[in-house]
Amino acid sequence: MTVEVEPPVPPDGPQEAPAPVAAELARPALTEGSIPGPEDPITPVPAEGPPPAATRWDGAEVTTALPVDDTSAVSVAASAPGPVLLPPPPAPHPVPLPAPLPTAVDPVQPLRPRGVARRVATLLGIVLLSGTAGGLVGAKVAADSGTAVLPAPVAGQTSRPQGSVAQIAAATLPSVVTVRVKDAQGSGTGSGFVIDTNGHILTNNHVVSSAASGGTIVVQLSDGTQQDAEIVGRDTTYDLAVLRISAGGTLAPLQFGRSSDVVVGDGVIAVGAPLGLEATVTTGIVSALGRPVTAGDGTEQSYISAIQTDAAINPGNSGGPLVDMAGHVIGINSAIARLPGSTSSSGSIGLGFAIPSDKAHATAAQLISTGKATHPVIGVKIDTAYDGEGVRVSTKEDAVTSGGPADLAGVRAGDVILRFQGRVVSTPDELIVAVRARDVGDQVTLEIRRDGTTRTVTMTLVAAGG
Repeated sequence: MTVEVEPPVPPDGPQEAPAPVAAELARPALTEGSIPGPEDPITPVPAEGPPPAATRWDGAEVTTALPVDDTSAVSVAASAPGPVLLPPPPAPHPVPLPAPLPTAVDPVQPLRPRGVARRVATLLGIVLLSGTAGGLVGAKVAADSGTAVLPAPVAGQTSRPQGSVAQIAAATLPSVVTVRVKDAQGSGTGSGFVIDTNGHILTNNHVVSSAASGGTIVVQLSDGTQQDAEIVGRDTTYDLAVLRISAGGTLAPLQFGRSSDVVVGDGVIAVGAPLGLEATVTTGIVSALGRPVTAGDGTEQSYISAIQTDAAINPGNSGGPLVDMAGHVIGINSAIARLPGSTSSSGSIGLGFAIPSDKAHATAAQLISTGKATHPVIGVKIDTAYDGEGVRVSTKEDAVTSGGPADLAGVRAGDVILRFQGRVVSTPDELIVAVRARDVGDQVTLEIRRDGTTRTVTMTLVAAGG
């Protein structure tokens, strides 16, 4: 079976309210036009901001081929009569209540009845009598002492350890923004984050694509202020877009980490505006790597070799950063899974997907420089009707691009591709995602089968359209 995933695209009808701010970042000035890398330091400084608001929205659907196994009063019964010994009344002054201690409480010692009662009382009767006596004593103390005096609250924690979720959230939140889009069909909300000191903001393409041919994009900063934004460049293949606002010099960019260094089990933090709730922070781990995810359809289809996480990602988180426990961006939240057969979004089910930062960093730099990004290809057309082992090259005459990587490596129409870089590929989407996860100029190997014979060929990836 397959798990369907949908990109957390923006909601309709946002109810705007300024976003809360935990802190601001203070970082050293960067070279104009550069995107900070993992070596640039982060220094958090405090900042203030107003409360969050809620927003409702709907979004598009996406699919991925994922193998699966398919957010005092106490009533006491009367006891046998008997005398009750009460302690002498306390002095008429306030009686402070001692703070609870983290130790075990000794069992209550029952009162000893006198005379006939001692001879006829059962153990249960003695215990109940003790409880009654205690209640009478407590009532007498409360009546004599007036208002109880509780211990004064102790001072709270004023600092957070380096590397804690609270410290990382405080350093990250000032650089995360909410992206509000309006077009002829309605409005929606997504997330984004600052990537340099020139006002560039990285988000998902599906967050802003509806405004690309007419509409408005407004970026709400962490302090609640709003600025109009323009699209610098967008890429449907990797589902990324770069925006620009005028307040670049006043914003601190987040640092990119290396997604190639991430391993399953690493702790992560997702930040964004799920359901329009700005400055929301959730935590989890990396639950899988290299998960093939395809989003959208037609000309807007994206291919992602995704980081899978169980950190709660919901509609509206799209475009927000997924950071590691050093506060470095290792992914861009892009899609969530939903159960097969469901017709509407159920929110996070513990399967969220993020675009790896290595690919996002390179793509963002290309979009800023040229307004577009390049994508590696091997130069073959796939037979999507084939359902056997591996992925079959189409049998049509133009199935293999003349002079392309596959042609030069000896691949022919009708060949079956079994492995890419030593990894089994079972569907066309898996092959495309694996190729797109590489860079132009990378040398790769394919294991192919022709007429029952298997062999391995080597090729160098080239840019699509090149």
